[in-house]
Amino acid sequence: MTYLDGAYRLHRSEDVARFTQLAQNAFPLIADRIDCFGVDWLGRQFATDSGRVAGGFPQVLMLEPGTGEALEIPFSMQDFHDCELVEEPEAAVAYSFYQGWLTSGGGHPEYGQCVGYKQPLFLGGEDEVTNLAIVDLDVYWTLTAQLLRQVRASPAGTRVRSISISDWSLS
Repeated sequence: MTYLDGAYRLHRSEDVARFTQLAQNAFPLIADRIDCFGVDWLGRQFATDSGRVAGGFPQVLMLEPGTGEALEIPFSMQDFHDCELVEEPEAAVAYSFYQGWLTSGGGHPEYGQCVGYKQPLFLGGEDEVTNLAIVDLDVYWTLTAQLLRQVRASPAGTRVRSISISDWSLS
């Protein structure tokens, strides 16, 4: 199920556990609180956060692989879909940036793909269309999680001179 011309989609039920595990690897401090349910065109996963409950419902987190941030959204999953995506598509999924991507010749990501940053913002990449490419969502999250683990302990502004990626395989 997709929204906003492909800018946001729900995970298939059989893929929820896999996508949640990718997010847990990238965000270990909140791993036990999150369950991913959807993803936007930039590969940002949306998850319910059992550590933040209002009115009996877990609130939504946006897990941003390009910046390494987990942003709190003050809505339940239902209200996120019924209100935030409908009334605030810019805030929810950077909709004008998506339209700029499409206008510049970028394509609609298919299921299992996203438009990821070639150079992540947390490694000095620019938040511009020229720094974007369609990539496999699993690969993007796997690599980003490894990079985040290596740089999170560094003070802000630390120059990264080298990175290493451990062995992994696609199945």
